[in-house]
Amino acid sequence: MIDLDKAISTAVKTGKISLGADSAIKNAQSGKAKMIVVASNCPAKFRESIEYYCKLSKIPIVNYRGSSLDLAAVCGKPFGVSALSIREAGDSEILKLLKENEGSEESDGGYE
Repeated sequence: MIDLDKAISTAVKTGKISLGADSAIKNAQSGKAKMIVVASNCPAKFRESIEYYCKLSKIPIVNYRGSSLDLAAVCGKPFGVSALSIREAGDSEILKLLKENEGSEESDGGYE
């Protein structure tokens, strides 16, 4: 099993990512994201929009077990991160979560 925290950290350092719920919604609408990670305390209105557009664009969602502050710490940011869009994984193996959980429409990677 892939360590989600390590995979997110590596994606932030080596890949192309966008932080924030607004950015996640825009990336889901445009289909630019390959995966979106949503913190457990992401506000409901943002979570619903992200889930809706991800479903339309067939972008997988990973529900992160920790809060936005936990997700921010993994990303190395001093502010809350309610959602994270992964556009390019870089050296991270985070997209392998998709293959491990193939067949289920929404992945939680065991982190919810």
